[in-house]
Amino acid sequence: QVQLVESGGGLVQAGGSLRLSCEAFGIRFSYYDIGWYRGKQRELVAEITSRDEARLADSVRGRFGISRDNAKNTAYLEINSLKPEDGAVYYCNAIYGRYNYWGRGTQVTVSS
Repeated sequence: QVQLVESGGGLVQAGGSLRLSCEAFGIRFSYYDIGWYRGKQRELVAEITSRDEARLADSVRGRFGISRDNAKNTAYLEINSLKPEDGAVYYCNAIYGRYNYWGRGTQVTVSS
C-alpha cells in the first residue's frame, strides 16, 4: 500500500524554523519527483526532481529549502524565518508518470 506520511509541523513563533519530513512507503522513492504544497488551494512551495533538481516558489525563496534522502525514502522541507502567512497545512506529493500520490498533511501554525 502506498503512503506518504508528513511530520514535523507544529506551533512556532514568527521568525522561527521547522523541518518537515515526508516519508514514503510502497513506492520506489528515487524514481519520483517530490513536491511540497500548502493550504486548501495547494500552493506549490517547493519541488525536487528525481535528478535532485530543486525549485522554490518566489514567495519562499531564500527562506525555504528542499532536499531528499533516497536511502531513507524521505524528503524534507526546511522552513526558516517563518511568517504568520506561512501558517497552513503542508502536503507532500510524489509523482512519476501516471502515478501521483498525496500525503494527509502536517499543520504549521505561526504565532506573531
